[in-house]
Amino acid sequence: MTTDQKMWNSAKNELVKAVTDLGFPEELGNEIVKNLGSPKAMQRMTSYLSYVKPKKAELIVDEMLAIRSEIEAWREKKASEEANAAYNEMLYHGFN
Repeated sequence: MTTDQKMWNSAKNELVKAVTDLGFPEELGNEIVKNLGSPKAMQRMTSYLSYVKPKKAELIVDEMLAIRSEIEAWREKKASEEANAAYNEMLYHGFN
């Protein structure tokens, strides 16, 4: 197992445990893992669950959606920055 796989599995297990420790079903944790998809996002979600300790599943899902939205906004910003850099490079050096 690679280091990335170990990190992913560790983050997944911690998130599912945090969800079940709050009294929610393991399936909810697994669905959140599927939707977040990265260890960093799962760690953010685990931190939220540890500090806030939400009483309703809707609050957990809302936070998951907020994290996904922030990740998508970051990706769009990075893509826009790359496109802008390429455009500026083209303007500076011409179409050659």
